[in-house]
Amino acid sequence: MLLCWVTVSPAWAQTPPAEVTQLRFERDGDAILLSAAVSFELPAAVEEALVKGIPMIFVAELDLFRERWYWTNKKVVSVKRHMRLAYQPLTRRWRLHVAYGPLAAAGLGVALNQSFETLPDAIASMQRLAGWRIADVSEIDLEQSHLAEFRFKLDHSQLPRPFQIGSLGQSDWTVSAAVTRRFVLEPPK
Repeated sequence: MLLCWVTVSPAWAQTPPAEVTQLRFERDGDAILLSAAVSFELPAAVEEALVKGIPMIFVAELDLFRERWYWTNKKVVSVKRHMRLAYQPLTRRWRLHVAYGPLAAAGLGVALNQSFETLPDAIASMQRLAGWRIADVSEIDLEQSHLAEFRFKLDHSQLPRPFQIGSLGQSDWTVSAAVTRRFVLEPPK
């Protein structure tokens, strides 16, 4: 019986769930900036696909709602940041493309491109979102109460078709974190 338990136990060892560890809003002149930190580890299947040259696209989303007692909350801000992580086997480097719109296969459009020596360095860069301009101060009535919904996930819809079908419903392809908090502007550091 002990032998059966020992052989089955590695199947129980799964990647810990992703979580949002920090969500901070601050005002910088006429802009409202978001700083967030997401803690996650890549599942083995995702890391294996990356090493084989399959790019993965992660999406950070923020929706800001003005609370209303008489109706449903009103969405006042909705922003997304797309991050494409890929391994370049010829140079043995990791490339991270960050854009504010969907990343098409034909072209990356306007994107910030960074190179990293190791996968942990690239992941650490994705885990920290700092100084992300989410709105102008004029778009938000600061006298009203607001809720912020922040989500970070691996975008399965942008995987190659065979991976979309193969990853459907499998927990070893899931990287997802979400949090809902009150919107509070903190003083700049």
